[in-house]
Amino acid sequence: MNYPVIIKPDGNTFMVRFVDIPEAMTCADTYEEALEEARDALITAFEFYFEDQRQIPMPSDANGRDVISVPASVWAKVLLLNTMLNEHISQAELARRMGTRKQEMQRIINLGHNTKIDKLNKALEAMGKHLSLSVV
Repeated sequence: MNYPVIIKPDGNTFMVRFVDIPEAMTCADTYEEALEEARDALITAFEFYFEDQRQIPMPSDANGRDVISVPASVWAKVLLLNTMLNEHISQAELARRMGTRKQEMQRIINLGHNTKIDKLNKALEAMGKHLSLSVV
């Protein structure tokens, strides 16, 4: 998924912010470095949403702005978190539905933990949803 990013010069640096995720900010010496740093800032901001159990806003239309692509593994976890929140399903309840321990559920929704796509799909299926992939 692609989040629109705003990069503006500010003195000798380039300031980075996101339209949809105001917590994601960074800066760099060049425009190119700012683009590179933007993804890390975005994913770090996502971690705050996960810690606080808050809905992560979906990306808005880029309207000609540069965009930062979120890795598919991160995006699947964002969708999982948002679904859990929308359905009012706790980690403990989802673990119960999946027939696993809450500790395993904590790893599944941890952005720093590599989780197989099949496991993420199983978690979504336990909530009556499924993960859909496409190539465009």
